[in-house]
Amino acid sequence: MTTLFRRALIVLALAAPVAAQQTPTMLNEQVKAYDWVRPQADFVRRTVMIPMRDGKALYTVILFRKGTHDAPILLTRTPYDADAATSRRRSQKLTEVVGVGDALFVDDGYIRVYQDVRGQHNSQGDYVMNRPLRGPLNATKVDHATDAYDTIDWLVKNVKESNGRVGVTGVSYDGFTTLMALIDPHPALKAAVPSSPMVDGWMGDDWFHNGAFRTFGFDYDLSQTVDKGSGAVPKGTGDDYAAYLAAGSAYDYARAYGLTALPVVRKVLEHPTYDAYWQGQAVDKLLGARTLTVPTMLVVGQWDQEDSYGAPAVYRALTQSGRANAPVSLVIGPWYHGQNMGDGRQLGALKFEGDTGAQFRSRLMKPFLDCRLKTTAPPPCAPAGVFTYATGADRWETASTWPAGAATPLYLAGNATLSWSKPDAGSDSYVSDPAKPVPMLPRPITLSGEEWRSWLVRDQRFADGRTDVLSYTTEVLDRPVHIKGAPRVDLHAATTGRDSDFVVKLIDVYPEENAADPAMAGYQLAVGIEIFRGRYVHGVGTPAPLEPGRTYAFGWSLPNADHVFRPGHRIMVQVQSSLFPLYDRNPQSWVPSIMSASPADYVKATQTVRWGGNEASAVWLPVAAD
Repeated sequence: MTTLFRRALIVLALAAPVAAQQTPTMLNEQVKAYDWVRPQADFVRRTVMIPMRDGKALYTVILFRKGTHDAPILLTRTPYDADAATSRRRSQKLTEVVGVGDALFVDDGYIRVYQDVRGQHNSQGDYVMNRPLRGPLNATKVDHATDAYDTIDWLVKNVKESNGRVGVTGVSYDGFTTLMALIDPHPALKAAVPSSPMVDGWMGDDWFHNGAFRTFGFDYDLSQTVDKGSGAVPKGTGDDYAAYLAAGSAYDYARAYGLTALPVVRKVLEHPTYDAYWQGQAVDKLLGARTLTVPTMLVVGQWDQEDSYGAPAVYRALTQSGRANAPVSLVIGPWYHGQNMGDGRQLGALKFEGDTGAQFRSRLMKPFLDCRLKTTAPPPCAPAGVFTYATGADRWETASTWPAGAATPLYLAGNATLSWSKPDAGSDSYVSDPAKPVPMLPRPITLSGEEWRSWLVRDQRFADGRTDVLSYTTEVLDRPVHIKGAPRVDLHAATTGRDSDFVVKLIDVYPEENAADPAMAGYQLAVGIEIFRGRYVHGVGTPAPLEPGRTYAFGWSLPNADHVFRPGHRIMVQVQSSLFPLYDRNPQSWVPSIMSASPADYVKATQTVRWGGNEASAVWLPVAAD
């Protein structure tokens, strides 16, 4: 047999089985698993179940580029699905797999870790929304502080590619878990960057603002705590204003859609006041009572539509406690909720100088982490400070303290004006009708998507001129007015009802002509919007009816801002008594719990705002000396 013939027989023998081995037509085509990370991938993706001290195990995804060694770990603990966070795109390139905010870190050798919190997705255990710290509200031996400790302990012992140094970070709920990791922290935890963290759900984050209930929380509760049938409340896709108005009270709405079957909803409905339930969960209070040992950079968006309160509250608690043995920084950027970890070129109609999100990550966040987590030629650590983006001037600024402006009163005055000096006494009135509450946006309203993300910067001209809205405006500015801090509302007002809400908006009014940017001509940009529920005028823990006709001094803060009102612009303050449907309606009669008000409880009331003299209403602006 010749060599050539022998080779031909071998080729035929190898080819014959391929032709003969046909997949049966009726073979079950369900395949149990497919590993989408292929051998050619430029990264390693591991999934592990990390044991906790109570015997439960938490699902954890570990990502890093092939060849990584002596690398820092950046950890996020989340209820939003660790698998989804680490497979944004099914690609073989690591920077395509992770989110936009993670690319800078994995490109520089960081090990990125995401973990499902207990009871969520692939992790074991029970899920409790914002699980309280061990103590009066949590009789178990575990919480997010212990889970973070146990997770970090396992990672530094078992991820051989790491250098044994860990940073924690996350946005919103993930920002909350980041803060909780600072309580009794693991020695390997060297830095924390919580963004827009959920800190105090009653004072100013997700569920209430100054006692006024935020209705959008129902959708969040349903999506987070239900296995089958989770998602948005099934009220349809029409006008949210009409849907909430037709439902009645918060309890009526919850009952209509079966939400009272959710423990988290029942807990909120059962605790409408700032009682021990909310106070015991306030993370700023928990951290302020301890010694901080981990360098921390707190981050928030100036127009954060969900958690504008938490980061500045924690910064204030840590810097004022005198117990911080580690540097604490604060960053305020021109962002909606979590935009700092995405594209920051634009927010609604506002356009900024470059990608402010990328600028934050490259100029602030990464240097902060590098100097504390890297072992190979780490850069020196910059001193702690306050880093803010001055909207209106479009530039980043640095301050050593916050607020960085001196409290300066801008008084409400006659003829719908604002004055830098106290005017003579007077008043204005309007009728607030709960049957026709002031909308938060032009109708129809959708509390989701882009409309929800950008609603705080929408043009406020739709409300200006309404008979149930008072508008006060300065003359055209001949010099810039630069504010750096949280404006303080000092509103002297009376009502014919026995309860009332008050909403104040601080607005930058653009010139009526603007050839350079016609879309912004006459634009009324809300720099800050906040509500106060009148029954808490004597204290957030002591609700009481208002005496009809009596003038009260209502005081509260607007969100923190670094903003420049430019020459040629005007400053406006709007006052109203509803902001619907984001906040539930105040019935304006006295009921023990507004959550369960009946239709008959909702009544019209005349609201009178005093200005000048001994009852001078004002917004105290933190004016910086430029």
